[in-house]
Amino acid sequence: MSTSTNNTFIALDEFELVNSATDYALKRVKTGWISGYFYQCELTSVFQPIFSVNLGRTIGHAAYVRSKSNEEIALWPWQVFAMASKDYQLVELDRLCRAIHALNYHFNHTSRSDNLFVEVHPRLLESVKDDYGRAFESFLDLIGMKTSRVVIEIPAIVNRNWKLLQHVISNYRSRGYRIAANYSGNRSDWMVELGSLYPDFVRIEASDLMRHEDITALTDTVHSFGASLLVWGIETPEQLVAAKRTDADNLQGNLLGKPVSVIETIELTAVSRPVTKP
Repeated sequence: MSTSTNNTFIALDEFELVNSATDYALKRVKTGWISGYFYQCELTSVFQPIFSVNLGRTIGHAAYVRSKSNEEIALWPWQVFAMASKDYQLVELDRLCRAIHALNYHFNHTSRSDNLFVEVHPRLLESVKDDYGRAFESFLDLIGMKTSRVVIEIPAIVNRNWKLLQHVISNYRSRGYRIAANYSGNRSDWMVELGSLYPDFVRIEASDLMRHEDITALTDTVHSFGASLLVWGIETPEQLVAAKRTDADNLQGNLLGKPVSVIETIELTAVSRPVTKP
C-alpha cells in the first residue's frame, strides 16, 4: 500500500474519532471535504488565499461558509444565519461554521504554518458575555490545531463599542488567537485607543482605500504598533496598484484568487512592492 493511501486512512480514522467526540452533525466525502448540518441546510467551506507582499506567496486563507438546502438550492450565508433567530441558535451555528472551517483546513492543507482567518458573527459577541473563543479552543485542541494559527476577524460594527471591542480582543488574545480588526472611519489614530490590545492585522477594503484621503497616516500607525495592513476585496488592477503603493503587507481579493472548495497555496511573484526611484 502506498504512503498516500496510508495517509488517507489515517486522516479518515482521525476524522471519525473527532466526529464521535463532538455533537456536530458532520460528514466527509471521498475527496476529503467536510460539511455539517444546521436544520435542513448543509454547510461547507470555501477558502480565499491571502498573500504576503514581501514573501510573494500565500500566508493564509480566509474561510467562508457556503450552504444549500435539502432541495439542493444554494443559499447565501445571510439566509442561513437568518434562521438563527434566537441567541442559542446563533451561537450553535457560528461555532459549527468555525468547526467546519477548522476541520477542512486541518485535513486538507499540508502546511502547518499558514493562518486560518475566520469571521465571528457580531451577534455572537453580544450574546456571549465572556470567555470568547473558549469553545473553539477546545475544538481546536481536539483536532490538534494551535490557536496561534487562527486569526479571528472582528466585525467592523464592533468598532462602535470600544468597551466591547477591547473586551473581545483581550479575551481572544488571552487564549492565543491572533486578531484582525476592520478599519472604519477616517481617523488614523483609532488604534491608539486600543492601548496594548491593538490587533495583529488591520483590514481595509480596497474600495475604501481608493477613497481614503490620508492612507499614509493610517499605514504608519498600523506599522508603528507592529501590526500588518491587509487590503481585501481587490477586484481590479487599479486597486491592486493602489494597495501596493500604500505599503500594504497582505493582499486579498478575487483578482488574486477567488473563494473555492480547495486550499490553494500559490507563489505570486508578480505581487511585489513598487520600486521607488532614487
